[in-house]
Amino acid sequence: MAIEHDYFGVLSAGPDGAIFWSERIEFGDQSLTVDLTAPNQDDVSQEALDVAAGLISGIENLDAVVRRAMLAEVDDRTSEVTEYILQQQEAYGDELEEVLVDVSGDAAVDIIRSLCLMSMTILADEHGGTDPFAVMEYALDADATDDVLLVNLGSDGSVLSVMSAD
Repeated sequence: MAIEHDYFGVLSAGPDGAIFWSERIEFGDQSLTVDLTAPNQDDVSQEALDVAAGLISGIENLDAVVRRAMLAEVDDRTSEVTEYILQQQEAYGDELEEVLVDVSGDAAVDIIRSLCLMSMTILADEHGGTDPFAVMEYALDADATDDVLLVNLGSDGSVLSVMSAD
């Protein structure tokens, strides 16, 4: 059986009933992978696919919302964002300015501005639930696959949490 959607096309279920869709999209001067997945196609509604398509289409605005949410956490010394920033400052040391896209003198702001959006995973079966509907992955270094921030989003595009991958 398959699900058909205007944005995603035909989503065929595998033998286990799971669906998976993946595409690389251009975003500004970046390219990122967007995946849509669900362990059981019966748990995926047309509304969930519509919301997912809207998040992907509005990725630029969504990215701005996410970065503002990260900035809001900088004042909290115990936040994952603050810990990530401190780790990056320690890891790069005096060479930090070389990886930043803009140097304003505020390292936290500069690091958040310089993060690359690496991927977005949409968990289509979580639409309307309390678990994350989408996860956006950010890294300062595109080659550092373990040193990332994961941003969990609700179905409405709101930021539920930001956490480091380690």
